[in-house]
Amino acid sequence: MTIASLAASVAAAELGLAAIMTGAWATQRSSGQTGWIDAIWTFGVGATGAALALAPLGASAASDWRRAAIAGAAAAWSARLGLHIVARTREAPDDPRYRKLIESWRAAAPIRLFLFLQTQALVGAALAVAIALAAQVPSPSWRAQDLAGLAIFVGALAGEACADGQLARFRANPANRGRICDVGLWRRSRHPNYFFEWLVWVAFAVVAVNGDGASWAALLAPLLMYATLRYASGVPPLEDHMKRTRGEAFAAYQARTPIFFPRLF
Repeated sequence: MTIASLAASVAAAELGLAAIMTGAWATQRSSGQTGWIDAIWTFGVGATGAALALAPLGASAASDWRRAAIAGAAAAWSARLGLHIVARTREAPDDPRYRKLIESWRAAAPIRLFLFLQTQALVGAALAVAIALAAQVPSPSWRAQDLAGLAIFVGALAGEACADGQLARFRANPANRGRICDVGLWRRSRHPNYFFEWLVWVAFAVVAVNGDGASWAALLAPLLMYATLRYASGVPPLEDHMKRTRGEAFAAYQARTPIFFPRLF
């Protein structure tokens, strides 16, 4: 991908996702429910990334099969995570992380939430461009790093689905009401779903990086996703919520379980 094509992809991704997240903001304002925000973001990033992957950008020598495969991977990630969030939101329409922010912003909540969601659009644009860069690699055949990226992607998608499933089954058991999920992957990491979500973007970056100077921009995706999940809208607000609602039990869980990267043994 040329620098000009990269710039065009960035602009298209940002404009598209800015509009999508404006729609997410309007949905929250009209419904009063915050749970749909992440579902809209996930479907939006997947659709934008897949569209850029399939686009014949510039004079790219990327093969049709590569563009289709990467677009399919983006769609698979988006559909799995988006539908999971939709199912969760139908049961609990309000996300405690967003609700706490809105309450803390008080009268300024509408404009603060709008700006906050536009920053999410920026992050989403970087992810969508990483998908495009992986799709536009000018190689007519499989490379070793393609296979490595595929293996990471499949493992990440399966790991995140497994973590989400373990948590859902734990919560569905009435005997676990008020308890902290510390079974399976949740015994090895306090946020295994976030860890595997980060790995998805590592996979796209592994495939994308090549001799083309523009391809290094794909590394921004896992870097931004790690910073977002670990230090911004992922781990910190969720852990604050758990501290408020689970108290000493969560403190004990914190003491024995790594926060992000899973313990292997």
